[in-house]
Amino acid sequence: MALWLALNALLLVGAYLLGSIPPGYWAGRLLKGIDIREHGSGSTGATNVLRTVGKVPALVVLLVDILKGVGAIAAVHSFYSFASTQALIPPIEATIWLPWIVTLAGTAALLGHSKSVFLGFTGGKSVAAGLGVLLAISWVVGLGTLAVFAVMLALSRIVSLSSIAGAIAVSGFMLLTHQPLPYILFGLLGGFYVILRHRANIQRLLSGNEPQLGQTIAEANSQPPS
Repeated sequence: MALWLALNALLLVGAYLLGSIPPGYWAGRLLKGIDIREHGSGSTGATNVLRTVGKVPALVVLLVDILKGVGAIAAVHSFYSFASTQALIPPIEATIWLPWIVTLAGTAALLGHSKSVFLGFTGGKSVAAGLGVLLAISWVVGLGTLAVFAVMLALSRIVSLSSIAGAIAVSGFMLLTHQPLPYILFGLLGGFYVILRHRANIQRLLSGNEPQLGQTIAEANSQPPS
């Protein structure tokens, strides 16, 4: 049992380290010679990369961040599949443990993305990594959340507002698709964490100077509140 707990702990550490990989920071350093945390919103996510580095790097960062979330969950599934076939754990126990470890691994990946050990525990806002986790848990929930994000973005052209809308919608999609309790809890807690990471954005939304897609924060601040 001790060995099994240790292996699961290693999975969670691996998920955190995978989430900690900072492609946005690297894009700023390699392409502009800047620390992206000192520019724009200070986030290492794709939206700030778009504002400070460019469209193509932002797209690459977005895809890598999504894949970090997918990879964290895929690693758990692969390990549990291997453990079952090698009789390291009885199939019934694997079935019971799996959703909980998936949930913890997804949470670890989100924390890694926003509190990267490679960046002094700074990072992004966990939206793209969270989407990757959702797609790996349930592609229906992931695509539903993405659809909410896309509709809100089309209407408002504000990425932060769209991210918050998606974070709120996750729990509803989890319930509608009858996901296991651990996944529902992930939807609630993960969604709340993403919203919490947008505290500064919420303040700007309330004051009417949150930048729209393609704007910088300075440009938004130079406009009178609507």
